Amino acid sequence: MTIPIWFEITSMIVLTVILIADLLLIKLRPHIPSTKESTLWVVFYVALAMLFAVLLGSVGGWTNAGDFITGWALEYSLSIDNLFVFVLIMAQFSVPRRLQQQVLMVGIIIALILRGLFILVGVAVIENFSPIFYIFGAFLIWTAIRQAMPDEEHHEDEVKRETFIVRVLRRRIDISDGYDGARLRTTVDGKRMWTPMIIVFITIGITDLMFAIDSIPAIFEITTNGFLVFTANIFALMGLRQLYFLLGDLLDRLRYLHYGIAVILGFIGVKLILHALHVNELPFINGGHHVEWVPDINNMVSLGVILTSMLVATAASLIASGREKKQAAAATRVE
Repeated sequence: MTIPIWFEITSMIVLTVILIADLLLIKLRPHIPSTKESTLWVVFYVALAMLFAVLLGSVGGWTNAGDFITGWALEYSLSIDNLFVFVLIMAQFSVPRRLQQQVLMVGIIIALILRGLFILVGVAVIENFSPIFYIFGAFLIWTAIRQAMPDEEHHEDEVKRETFIVRVLRRRIDISDGYDGARLRTTVDGKRMWTPMIIVFITIGITDLMFAIDSIPAIFEITTNGFLVFTANIFALMGLRQLYFLLGDLLDRLRYLHYGIAVILGFIGVKLILHALHVNELPFINGGHHVEWVPDINNMVSLGVILTSMLVATAASLIASGREKKQAAAATRVE
């Protein structure tokens, strides 16, 4: 069933209004959100995604709604990995906690723009070059292996690689030592200078680009409908800012989360290659004909794998963290 064009246009207008309202709220009321406030906002955005899926199903078919839910769950799971790097960026550049909401919101807007461009290019490539699924699948399997066997300082290394651009930037332009609210420009001793906020935004933009390269090929396995891919990304990113403050120090305890993400990426990578075999046009594979005997894994199975992987990784992390706390407490009592 085709999604009506009026629904697509209306949805994009409403989502744009929500994003603008969220941005204005941060601008007019900069503050550090409480746990209760963050929880309510996360619940609101999750409920909004569910409502959107119901409306989509009623006007555009429940298959499209199922694809959206699966794609949203995938992107939401992968976006959580962004939070680890965001924490490091905030710490590395000593961003005041009261300014972190603005920084995260700008980061989300940058991510949406970059992902929108990736999606436009991706849809065009898929329509004209079906073997791209082999490349996407192989790339995701390689990314999964990298996630499952990270270096000891995996996320720290990502941030360090980005600081090359930061070092070049510092040599080229005048940057003040301190922040001036969320402003990009300030005046120091009568001289106009950039604030460190410009470096923070550039670093987050580079981080967003890195994660877009990983996540966009993954969701194209779920659906190649550009509208569904983009709305799944919007809903996944909209609640990311509140999730950052809700999880807080809990992020440090999710030590096994990268294994869950590795399983998801590996599964999606294999599924992409199976799909590529289904639509195969390469002459050196099966004589250029579609390979019909390979299994076809539906999106409900994908959704189950995504949710199970995240739940198991989270539960294992919290159990291990709780066990270590008990052991530390017992050791303290013995001393």
